[in-house]
Amino acid sequence: MPGLSPTDIDVVVPTVGRESLRALLDALAPGRDCFGELIVVEDREGRGPAATRNEGWRQSGAEWVAFLDDDVVPETFWPERLHRDLERLGPAVAGSQGRVRVPLPSDRPPTDWERDVAGLDGARWISADIAYRRDALESVGGFDERFGGAYREDTDLAMRLLRRGWQIAAGDRCVEHPVRPAGFWVSVARQRGNADDVLMRALHGRHWRRWGGAPAGGLRRHLITTSCFLVAIASTAVGRPRPAALAATTWLGLTVELAWARIAPGPGDRAESSRMLATSAVLPLAASAWSLLGVLRLPSLLRRGGPPEDGRDAPPVRPEAVLVDRDGTIVVDVPYNGDPERVATMPGAGVALARLRAAGLRIAAISNQSGIGRGLLDPDQVRAVNSRAEQLLGPLDGWFFCPHTDGDGCECRKPKPGLVVEAAAALGLRPEQCVVIGDIAADVQAAQAAGAAAVIVPTSETDPEDVRRAPRVADDLAAAVEGLL
Repeated sequence: MPGLSPTDIDVVVPTVGRESLRALLDALAPGRDCFGELIVVEDREGRGPAATRNEGWRQSGAEWVAFLDDDVVPETFWPERLHRDLERLGPAVAGSQGRVRVPLPSDRPPTDWERDVAGLDGARWISADIAYRRDALESVGGFDERFGGAYREDTDLAMRLLRRGWQIAAGDRCVEHPVRPAGFWVSVARQRGNADDVLMRALHGRHWRRWGGAPAGGLRRHLITTSCFLVAIASTAVGRPRPAALAATTWLGLTVELAWARIAPGPGDRAESSRMLATSAVLPLAASAWSLLGVLRLPSLLRRGGPPEDGRDAPPVRPEAVLVDRDGTIVVDVPYNGDPERVATMPGAGVALARLRAAGLRIAAISNQSGIGRGLLDPDQVRAVNSRAEQLLGPLDGWFFCPHTDGDGCECRKPKPGLVVEAAAALGLRPEQCVVIGDIAADVQAAQAAGAAAVIVPTSETDPEDVRRAPRVADDLAAAVEGLL
């Protein structure tokens, strides 16, 4: 988008009147000539950040709206970097995610609360610093105001945009999110988010966490702990001491285990340990109660309906490169295959890739190869299989694979974005200039996490719900290629 004018960008800050707002405004002041309006929307009636952000962007007439939370501090030159981040984006990119840095103490391990806030560092699609194209916001009706708190409303918006085929790219700008003082019971109070998780599941299906990049959470364990507590109380009330003792012992064991899991990584001082012991006894009860409330209020929330959508999908954009999954997409999936003689191409794959070459697009393959990490393959065997596939399908511009297992915690195993980022960089491109074609949800999720477009070509192994959640679906690789071109 060459020639983006400062007046094409407005900044919206929802606030509840915290003192931290002054630091944010002071940090923006030196770069005021890099964007248009600064719209501060105060939430005087407790409507929540979704409603105040909607009010802000609807007041704006700019092409891009950048949202900042009122408790962050933009880095030096943030406005200039925002302008540069947005100027390079193509028309199918709905948003640009800024980086969030959470400073932690260097002289001691962080507390439980500090670790909780640190989860914002590297999180996807968080509204602490994210900019959206106005057309994209209008296409999905903006933030869903049924999310009344500062929780999940940003993930919900991103998931709706991605499902419509929009992309969200990573920006280079950065804000600092200091860890503000918090009360003794802050971890208990934050369990109200379990009610919003019920709405997320209703709106986005049972796989919403992996599509939304959210951690697994501990609700199931909290429900078990709460059940043991209630059984112990009920059994005692009706005079059944043995079941009461068994349930109470189980509850106590689970509570102590939870408390230790929160104490062990922390500073270990008496105040923190006391706080963890006390809150760990109450936290499962609070989580269970909020989850129950979410279930009870769900019918009324669904009757209210979500934000109005205008039916527009992302504009079709021809990519510069196509990143294809290997097994199940261009070659027949043979689990942990290290034998080139067993390589067979998927029907029509050779013709589809030839079509891409003829159109001048770059092609690279990205593949999870956990057989290496499991000791079932070595990298040379994987390269031999890749070489055989290239003999059958024609030349590719690169082959990239992740050798790790799920438990290794790497950034390259799909659905993590590492392979997409690496392949795009090797081709001299940004991820948002690429499209990923694969056969399972992990391929799509890796693309979305990196900011690339995605198409799923399902096989008999693909979960039907994942097909419904994918932004683009094609019957086969040839159809996917024709759709791109």
